[in-house]
Amino acid sequence: MTRSFSTDPIRCAVVGASGYAGAELLAILSAHPAAETVGLFGSSRKAEEGAPTAADLFPRFEGSAVGALRVEPFSVEAAKALALDAIFLATPHELSHEVAQALVEAGIVVLDLSAAFRLSDRAVFEKNYGFAHQFPALLAEAAYGLAEFNAEAIADARLVAVPGCYPTASILAIRPLVEAGLVDLSRPAIVDATSGVSGAGRKAEVKSLFCEVSMQAYGVFKHRHRPEIAEHAGIATIFTPHLGCYDRGILATVHLELKAGTTEADVRDAFARAYAGRPFVRILKSGRWPSVATVERTNFCDIGFALEGTHLIVESAIDNLVKGAAGQAVQCMNLRFGLEETAGFLPAAVGVGGAA
Repeated sequence: MTRSFSTDPIRCAVVGASGYAGAELLAILSAHPAAETVGLFGSSRKAEEGAPTAADLFPRFEGSAVGALRVEPFSVEAAKALALDAIFLATPHELSHEVAQALVEAGIVVLDLSAAFRLSDRAVFEKNYGFAHQFPALLAEAAYGLAEFNAEAIADARLVAVPGCYPTASILAIRPLVEAGLVDLSRPAIVDATSGVSGAGRKAEVKSLFCEVSMQAYGVFKHRHRPEIAEHAGIATIFTPHLGCYDRGILATVHLELKAGTTEADVRDAFARAYAGRPFVRILKSGRWPSVATVERTNFCDIGFALEGTHLIVESAIDNLVKGAAGQAVQCMNLRFGLEETAGFLPAAVGVGGAA
């Protein structure tokens, strides 16, 4: 059932409000017709550092109601005192892992933008994130927050593990073809993806400086998102991420070997069936290719492809901070609270599934 906007608003808080994904959450939630942001927290802010307003940190919020909210030091008790319906954790994996159980037990729906609950195998998690997972029951319960494939589980979840930006771009390009039985699973998917610098977060690093940033690969064969892509796309994956010389957005190029006899029409039909009625995925017409510019500051994923023999190239583009983080989290919140999936997104950022 779709929830009416006339009911009480969803009381929300954002932890990690001083980061880029946190700022995007503030922007989307501030325009949401059924949500009220009642608390902001810094994931590492300490009491002695004071509590700047959102507008102090991000002047674009100056003069708005959300801009006047102060970014307070975080604690579970402080969050519980706000009588929240939902909390967004735009936090390091370690912090989400530490606090999610207590928040869920307090009756708060947790939308976790970290990777703390995305991988089902605890051994794989420990290998990639460097610490043992202490909450196996909650890990098993968490709903993977890729709305295009998991809407039913999200609608009933106490904890939603919002996918990473690289996995989102990759899985949306791969999974419909795997599920349709078109892919030769004896060959891995090869994913080369480039992200804007905001994907590295707001912390100061030499490689992110204006005079230092350059197009380059990193995390070759060992990036943390590789097992997430493989698990949720349903195919072994070789993933190479790249840093791009732009601020936001991801362009992913995926190579797949298809089963003999598979046609371009088969591929298009698989995408069309997977994304029929899905408002944020656009399958482009033959000969058109996605670009970062066309999805920037929207919740869209644009997908284009070409087939030669059995070799398929699929490209997908998303905004890493919106569909790859904050927008996807709000999309999941909408599903969880019985709202239209598109609630809170500007009309220009909402479409219909199918060709574009």
